[in-house]
Amino acid sequence: MQERAGSGNRLLDELLLARGPGGQENEVRAVCHRELIKYCDRVWTDAAGNLIGLIAGNAEKGPAVKVMAHLDEIAMIVKRVEDDGALRVVALGGANPVSFGVCPVDILAEKAVLPGVLSYGSMHITNESPQGKDVQTGAVHWEDVHVVTRMSREQLRDAGVRPGTRVVLSQHWRQPWRVGDAIAAHFLDDRAPLAACIEAAALLAARKAELGCDAYLVFTTMEEESNSGAMFAARTLPGDVAVAVEVGPVMPEYATRLSIDPIISTGDQKAYYTRAIAEQLHRAGVRCGYQPQFALLLDFASDASAVLAAGVCPQSGCIAIPTENTHGYEMILAEGIGACARTLTQYLVDFA
Repeated sequence: MQERAGSGNRLLDELLLARGPGGQENEVRAVCHRELIKYCDRVWTDAAGNLIGLIAGNAEKGPAVKVMAHLDEIAMIVKRVEDDGALRVVALGGANPVSFGVCPVDILAEKAVLPGVLSYGSMHITNESPQGKDVQTGAVHWEDVHVVTRMSREQLRDAGVRPGTRVVLSQHWRQPWRVGDAIAAHFLDDRAPLAACIEAAALLAARKAELGCDAYLVFTTMEEESNSGAMFAARTLPGDVAVAVEVGPVMPEYATRLSIDPIISTGDQKAYYTRAIAEQLHRAGVRCGYQPQFALLLDFASDASAVLAAGVCPQSGCIAIPTENTHGYEMILAEGIGACARTLTQYLVDFA
């Protein structure tokens, strides 16, 4: 039986409700900060807006690993305000109109959060309407989309709505949906990996005597747009290794399956990951009792592949929670977060 009663994971529910478009991730950052301070030796936000938690290893001058999960979500950004108060928006991150559908939105104005509706216009149209053919065929583009505000241009201006204002999926559409042993929701990318990293922080704190490396948990800003937060962290934090914690697409072309077994990416559209790190992540998963899935995710990218490709971090890897409908209404198995957290913890404990 389907049931809308939360995911069963209090932290994940809270993270899903928190709004976090790129460059405006304050709500998500605040939740993560509250949790990290329970387990880390030090927690801070850097100049780029990355939230960083350090769990120091027991070796006096041990190596350092940067574990990266991103704070931001796919969203929209205002391009212009029309005379009738409609907002023309474009993608912020890898979003398509189909990612959201016709839905309620929150307009993150300077002075308030305003309600709106993302609209493609009426479906009862002909090709005489500018978006008619696109809407009728389902091939909707951003130029076919507008946000209905029921406010005048002057009212919107006074509220602080302007080009650059972020528009996100409304909070009451962010509640998770339980389907048997699975959790479905928008923005499991990257809220589920954030929850896994926080669970890993708790496990690492309990096993600190075994930890031979310094673990930097880096919750990055602007991953969906430019990887700028990860680039800054890779240049400014110690260590030669970055590991991204992500969602991983479940698709026949990648031979991945929806299960609790983590996906170990061997490469994506930006870079091929360091082979030794992929193998170490795989061994850690096996040690935890899982059957990790190797995959070459060609239409995908992560903070770790971005910093590797840019040459600002010499070694990188990626562990991912298997996920249906990535960048849509996503679905993971409820136990996938814990499996990822335990595998990541074992990898860090075994790191040498």
